[in-house]
Order: sequence, then structure tokens, then C-alpha cells
Amino acid sequence: MRVVVQRVQSAQVRVQDQVVGQIGLGLVLLVGITATDTDAELDWMVRKCLSLRLFPNPEQPGSDRWEASIQEVQGALLVVSQFTLYGNCRKGRRPSFDQAAAPTLAKSLYDDFVDRLKASGVTVAPGQFGTHMAVELVNDGPVTMLLER
Repeated sequence: MRVVVQRVQSAQVRVQDQVVGQIGLGLVLLVGITATDTDAELDWMVRKCLSLRLFPNPEQPGSDRWEASIQEVQGALLVVSQFTLYGNCRKGRRPSFDQAAAPTLAKSLYDDFVDRLKASGVTVAPGQFGTHMAVELVNDGPVTMLLER
């Protein structure tokens, strides 16, 4: 499982010019799932995404030191499926997606990931699995991390 985490001031995802998910302060999670992912990867990734200290302490205005998690700043998550995170560009001119999970498995694990994040009490806005999406965001910092399990 791979997740690109971006700290944002705001973000939204549109499908055919309709906003299907939108957040203010928070994190955009671009989620790639592989065929070997299990509950262990989901559990680890949920804990990591919720506990990463990527925000300044809200009780210390002006501080640039990252001391707060998404839960501590009462931010939100925009969660977008992105099988292209498992694109392999080493050979040829066209990416291979052999490592990406098949759509049925990927959708099941993606939905489970979203449900586990929601169970934490954090506001979660999901994208729309398996569709062409336009993701707009204002990256704050910029802060972008790659998580892999």
C-alpha cells in the first residue's frame, strides 16, 4: 500500500464537473493498493495517517514546528484512490500496472480504508473509486510525504 500525503489549506475532487468531496484544512491522501495488501497494511496506514505530526501546534501561533496530527488540529481528510501509484516506468515508454490490485480487490480495500478513517471521528471526504477525477488542492508548505507499507 502506498499513500501520498499532502498537507492542504483546502482541496476538492470533482467528477464530471460535480464536486464529490471537499475539505478545508487537512490532508489529501492519494491511495494506491497492491494485490498483496491485507488488514495489517490497512491498520498500519490508518494509524500512520491519523498520527503523523504534520501541522504546527495550534496553541503556539507563529510556530513552524510540526507538533500536531490531523486529529489535534481538527482537520479533515480527502481520500482519493490512485492506482497509478503502482505504475512501473522502468521499461519502455508506457507504464505497467502489474503491481496494482485488480479493481474488485482495490475497491474493497479502499472502501475499508475510508471506513476505518471515518471510525476515528475525523471528517473524511472520499473521491469516487474507478472514475476520472479532477483533484484541486492548495498544498500548504508545501508538505508532501510518501508512505509505504
